[in-house]
Amino acid sequence: MAAFARILPFAISDSAETTERRQSKCCALFSSHDTSASRRFIIGGAAVSLLGFLNLNCELMLLPVLAEEKSNVLEDKDEDVVGALKSLFDPNEKTKSGKVLPKAYLKSAREVVKTLRESLKEDSKEMAKFRRTADAAKESIRDYLNDWRGQMSVVNEESYVMIEKAIRSLAKFYSKAGPSASLPEEVRSEILTDLITAEESL
Repeated sequence: MAAFARILPFAISDSAETTERRQSKCCALFSSHDTSASRRFIIGGAAVSLLGFLNLNCELMLLPVLAEEKSNVLEDKDEDVVGALKSLFDPNEKTKSGKVLPKAYLKSAREVVKTLRESLKEDSKEMAKFRRTADAAKESIRDYLNDWRGQMSVVNEESYVMIEKAIRSLAKFYSKAGPSASLPEEVRSEILTDLITAEESL
């Protein structure tokens, strides 16, 4: 029994040591597992925080750019509005050829070109229609000459010179042939050519 008692404490102490080792290994395993999980949690949280910070930082960096773009758009809109108001109250207008002329002159000259062209293209055999277009042309020519004949601001303009030439050709023909005479094709095409040249410079 003494032998047994000698072996037993060793066995007991051995089993106690083994149990203790197992428990410590188990705790080490659990603590290692817990540490690994907490490390992952900390790293994941840090990554999310870092991404959030970078995203916020990028947005903050873009704010001046976005504000500048927005102000540019607003400035463009303001310039458009200001340009429209200036154009509305400006007595002058830029022509196709790039010259700046009085709006009233351009409106009157365009009306003469339009009505005179319509009158010249109308068939003189349809008397009612022809009379209507001829009367409109006469009215626009009368207004044009009353307002703009000899005006120094437009007298040297090509449109003025060509309209005046067309009106003179028409007046010359009717003063010779009479008011009810039919306009020859040669005179008609010459006047139409003058009107086209005038329109190009308006």
